[in-house]
Amino acid sequence: MQKSDEFSSRWGLIFATIGAAIGTGNIWRFPRMVGANGGGTFLIPWLFFLFVWSIPLVIAEFALGKRSRTGTVGTFRIFGGRKLAWMGLWTAWISTAIGFYYAVVAGWCMNYFRLGFTGGLDSGIDTVEVWNNFLQTTELVILFQSLVIAITLIAIWGGAKMIEKANTFMMLSLFALLFLALFLALWMDFSDGTPDGVLFMFSVDGEILMEPETWINGLSQSAWSCSAGMGMAITYAVYMRKDEDTTLNAFTMGLANNSISIIAGLTVLSAIFAVQADPLATVTGGSSAITFLALPEVFAQAPGGTVTQWIMMWAFFLALTFAALTSMISTVELCVRNFVDHGFSRNKSVGITGSAIFFFGLPSTFLWIHLDADGVAFPEFLEVQDHIWGYGLMFSGLFIAYTIWQYGWIAWRRKVDLGEAEEGLMGYIRHGVPAFRDEFVNTGDNDVWIGPWWDFLMFIAFPVLFTVLLLSYFGDMIANTPNVWDPSNPHGITIIFLFWGVVGAIFIGFNHVLASRPLYRNVPEGAGAGADISMLPGGDDPLVANVGDVIEGWEHLSSPEGVMDAELS
Repeated sequence: MQKSDEFSSRWGLIFATIGAAIGTGNIWRFPRMVGANGGGTFLIPWLFFLFVWSIPLVIAEFALGKRSRTGTVGTFRIFGGRKLAWMGLWTAWISTAIGFYYAVVAGWCMNYFRLGFTGGLDSGIDTVEVWNNFLQTTELVILFQSLVIAITLIAIWGGAKMIEKANTFMMLSLFALLFLALFLALWMDFSDGTPDGVLFMFSVDGEILMEPETWINGLSQSAWSCSAGMGMAITYAVYMRKDEDTTLNAFTMGLANNSISIIAGLTVLSAIFAVQADPLATVTGGSSAITFLALPEVFAQAPGGTVTQWIMMWAFFLALTFAALTSMISTVELCVRNFVDHGFSRNKSVGITGSAIFFFGLPSTFLWIHLDADGVAFPEFLEVQDHIWGYGLMFSGLFIAYTIWQYGWIAWRRKVDLGEAEEGLMGYIRHGVPAFRDEFVNTGDNDVWIGPWWDFLMFIAFPVLFTVLLLSYFGDMIANTPNVWDPSNPHGITIIFLFWGVVGAIFIGFNHVLASRPLYRNVPEGAGAGADISMLPGGDDPLVANVGDVIEGWEHLSSPEGVMDAELS
C-alpha cells in the first residue's frame, strides 16, 4: 500500500522552492534588464513587484497545494469543482511545454561549464565560432539535452526526499559558486580604481524611474523570475509537513530568489564594466549574447592570471547549470505529480514525462538554426516556442487568482443562506473577500500573520497588473513586429492566439475525462483539519480520496500504484 510522501524538514521545502524559483533568467536575463533600464533604477520597481505580485501569488499557491494535497489538476478540481480541472491541466501544460526547450537551454549551460573547465574558452578563442560550432552540431546539443534530462529524472525518481537532497546540494553549491564569481568580478571592477559596475548597479536615475516602461519591465521580471503562478509552489506544497508555515516560506523563497539575482547581476555587470569599452551595449545585446559570447571573453581577462580566469569561467557556468537543473526538477515534478495523483505509478510517471521532455524538445535542438546579420547562430524554433508559451504563464496566475475569488463568493453566499452575512457588495467585502485568507492562509501554523493587504492585492491589484502586463506585451508586439497579424509569422500575434486557442479548447473538451478519474491526495498522517476539503467545491466528489484509500467502484485499484498500470497492461 502506497503511503504519503513529504519533505523531512522546512529547509528541504525551502531549498526545493528556491530551486524552482531560481533559473537561468536570474543569472542571464536579470543583468540585461538592469542594463537596459537604468541600473539601480530598475531595482526599485522590481523589488516593489516582488511584494505586490510574486510573494502574494506564492502565498496563494502554497495555501492551495497544502490544503488540496494534489498537483495543479487536482487543486483546481478540488477548489474550483470538477468543471475547472482543465485550468490545472493548462498550468501543467504551460510549465511542461516550457520544459521541452528549457532542457535544451540547460544543456547549453552544461556544455559551457565543460568548455570552461577544460580550457575551451581561454583567452584568444573566438567565442562566436565556439557558439556557432556548438549550436550547429546537433548531436552535441542533443547529448547535453539528454544529460540534463537524465540528471533531472534521477533527482525526482525517489520522490520528495530525493528532490529535497538534490535541491539542497545544488542550491548550497550555487550560492558558494556565485559568491566566488562575485568576489573575482569585484576584484576586476575595483582593479582600475573605479568600481563602475557596482556604481551602475546601485545608482538611481529619477527620469528613468518615472518612465512607465521601467515599471512594466520590473513587473515582467518579477512575474517570471520567481515562478509565481506557475504551479511550482502548489506542487511542492503537496509535500509540506502538516504544521509547515506557508507564509514565511513564501517570503523566504521570494527574497532568496531576488538575492541570487542581485548577486548574479553584480557579478556580470562588474566584470563587463571592468573590461568592455561600451559595457551597456554588451549588456543589452541579448541574454544568450551576454552569457555565451561576451562573458567568456570578459572572464578571460580577469586579473590574477590563468588560474583566476579558469576558476571564474567554470564557477560561473557551473552555477548557471545548477540554476537550470533545479528549475528543470520542479518543471518535471509538476507534471509527474499530476500523473501520480491520477493513479500512475511514480516510475511510469517519470518515464512518460522524461520521454515527452526529450522527444518534444528535439526540434529545438536542430530546427531553424540560422545565422543573424552578425554571423551568430540563432535558434529560431526555440525562440518561437518561448514566444508562444512564455506568456501563457500569465493565465496560470489568473486561474489561481480566480479560484480565490470564487471561494470568497461561495463562502459569502453560504453565510448569507445561514443568515450570518448580509446581501450586497458590503456583505461580500466583509465576508467573502477575506474568506480564503482566514481559512487557508492564516491557519495558525504560520509565523507571519497575513493581513487585509493581501486581499487588496489579490482582488484589486492583481487583475489590474495582469491587464497592464498583457496589454503592454501585445501592444509592444503590434507596434514593433512587421506583419504582426500574419498567421505564418512565427513572431506575430496570431500564432500565439492560434496555439493558445487550440490547446485551451482541447483541454476544456478533455475536462470530463479528467473529472471521471480517481484523484488521490497526498495527505500526511495526522493532518487532521488541515487537510479537510468537505466545504470546498470538490469536497463531495466521490472519486477524490487519500493515498491508499479504496474508492467505491475502483476496489481493484486500491492504491495509486495500480490504477493506470492495470489498465495499460
